[in-house]
Amino acid sequence: MLQKVAGRKRRHHRVRKNVRGTAARPRLAVFRSSRHLYAQVIDDTAGRTIASASTMEADVRSGSTATVDAAKSVGKRVGERAKAAGVSTVVFDRGGFRYHGRVAGAADGAREAGLEF
Repeated sequence: MLQKVAGRKRRHHRVRKNVRGTAARPRLAVFRSSRHLYAQVIDDTAGRTIASASTMEADVRSGSTATVDAAKSVGKRVGERAKAAGVSTVVFDRGGFRYHGRVAGAADGAREAGLEF
């Protein structure tokens, strides 16, 4: 495994020791690849995904997918889907990535959609 990926996984495990998603307050997990961004609202106790969105979706994919604006739209989309599923507060899981750029953009978009964290 690449050293960069191994370091991110190690950081993510460190974060996940403390961050747990429950039915009342699920976890908003963000994964960033070089081209795309994925966000999921997860209930860890039940082991199910409540809402998800990514830049792989057809209407987002038409433009550039590796930008802060695309990440913000993914955050808005997952926030709207979570609100429709009855979720208003989440705990944010940055996935071992730094909280800036696309990860922060996804968080800002989710906040704009009405999620609290």
